This record gives sequence, C-alpha cells and structure tokens, in this order.
Amino acid sequence: MDTPRSPRRAAARALLAAALLAAPVVAAAGACGGADAGSGGDGLSGTVRVDGSSTVAPLSTAAAQLFQQRNPGVRITVGTSGTGGGFEKFCNGETDIADASRRITAEERAHCAEKGVAYEELRIANDGLSVVVSGENDFADCLTVGQLHRIWEPGSRIGNWNQVDAAFPDVELELFGPGTDSGTFDYFTHAVNGGEGRSRTDYSPSEDDNVTVQGVSGSKGGMGYFGLSYYEENKDKLKVLKIDGGNGCVEPTRTTVQNGTYQPLSRPLLIYPSAAALDRREVEAFVEAYVDNSADIARAAQFVPLSPGQEAELRRDLTRLREEHTP
Repeated sequence: MDTPRSPRRAAARALLAAALLAAPVVAAAGACGGADAGSGGDGLSGTVRVDGSSTVAPLSTAAAQLFQQRNPGVRITVGTSGTGGGFEKFCNGETDIADASRRITAEERAHCAEKGVAYEELRIANDGLSVVVSGENDFADCLTVGQLHRIWEPGSRIGNWNQVDAAFPDVELELFGPGTDSGTFDYFTHAVNGGEGRSRTDYSPSEDDNVTVQGVSGSKGGMGYFGLSYYEENKDKLKVLKIDGGNGCVEPTRTTVQNGTYQPLSRPLLIYPSAAALDRREVEAFVEAYVDNSADIARAAQFVPLSPGQEAELRRDLTRLREEHTP
C-alpha cells in the first residue's frame, strides 16, 4: 500500500496491527456483509485509488491494511492532497474514493456533475477540532467563538493576548494552523468566520500537524488548531482550550464530539466513492469492509466512532449500495 511518509500514518498502522492481534474476530466481521467484503480467497485484484483529507487518511490507511490482509491481490493507494485537492482529482476521474473532513461543496458538486462523476457520501467517523495553546499558558482556559473570530478573521490585527481579553497578560500571540488546501482549514474558517477560506493570512501554515504542534508548544503565546486526536497525542506538550459556542464552555472530548455538545468545532469524517468505481468488485468489497469495521477502524486510527444513530444511518446506506451496485 502506498502512503506518504508521516509519523501519524505510521502510528495508525501500528495501532491497527495491535487492534487486529487483540481482536481477530473484528477482522472477520468484514465478510459478514457481503461475499467480497473481507473474505480471502475470492481472487480479487486491481487497484483502489484513494486521495484527499490528511485527517481522514489514517482511517483509510487502517481500512486498507485490514482489507489487504485478506485480499493481497488488491493494491490500495492512499494520498493526502487535502480535501479540496482530493475532490479536484476525484471529479476529474483520477481517483476512486475521496477522503473528506467536510462535506462536498456546491462548486465541487458542479465540477463532478460536469465531468459525469456520480458518487455516494458515507460518514465513517467523527472528529473535533481542538484549539490548543502552549502547556506554559496558565491564563487562558476558555474562549468564546466571538473571541476566536476576532483572532482569526481576515485582516485581524490582534497580536497580543491582552487584546483577546483585558485580563490576559501582555504576551505576544503567535498563530499556527493548517494550509489553505486542508479540510481542517475549511471547516475551522467556516465555523468561526462564517465562510470557508475566510482567515487572516499572517500565521504559520503547514499541512503537517506535527509542525503546528512544535510551533505552539515552543511559544508561550502560541495558538493553533487541528483534529482532536493530534491534541490527544501531544497533551504532554499542549493545553486544549474549552470553547463557548453559546451554551457555556465545553472541552473537546470524545464524548462531547460524539454527542454533539462541542460546537461549532465538531465535524464529520467522510468518504466519497464514485458510482462507477463501486461497480468494480474490488472497490465495492473494500467499501463494504471499511463500513463493516468503521467503529474499530476509527478507534484504531484514534478518532471518535459514530454515535448509534449515525451508525444506523451508515448501515442503511450500505444496504442500499449493496442493492444498487452488484459488480
């Protein structure tokens, strides 16, 4: 399987291996939903091309590794062009599945329609965006969405923590975050600033969240944002802020993300297989295995599994896909 070199990807692979060794029955569950869903010996072959969100990539990497153990004749590539870049490739017919950390936009839907690419939308996990500061920050515990907006809005001139709140000390505010092609960037700017891409530009961007970790942890006045799992991996270096979305300060945790109380920075993690790709046996079988094991894959890749209601909806979607696509 081809994946970019990244500590996060390596961690996801290691976590999945441990999960498989601890619970081999889970791996077999993929075969329960359909003839090709995860059973070996079917002679499946071919290549499944996945690209898109760097946040969703560990999930797809885990799903691919699980599937390939039982279907070694199938090659699965997982790229990380970002959600926007992934949809660009997907709508151009270059990939079979788009990974996305936000829903497809109207413009992207139009692009796919123009290219004749039909698709399915499947929510496979949840994630929350965590706003983090340095572990040395002993004054900020909770920010309102309004304060985040004033910090991150286009043209913002806030450069000191005492401009955020008069009770905060005179400490320079240093900002770090994802690049503009990231679904994390799109989601944060939409939730905080009212539109995707609406953000001040004088911050340190990177598509590698580990760079953001290093930047924030190395500056007493640092602030950044990324997926909750990245904070959980680095909580010894960072402090997570509670967010007041209008109903009081709520800390991002797996529970508050899953039950929807952490707003507005909870988000769906999705895959978009194309209808044409689903008519190929290897793609249909991979998607079935992905869905059948989504909860365990989410845990292995350090994300938040679906709620019972979301899981039921995903199962209904899978049943419909099995009826509509019979390679």
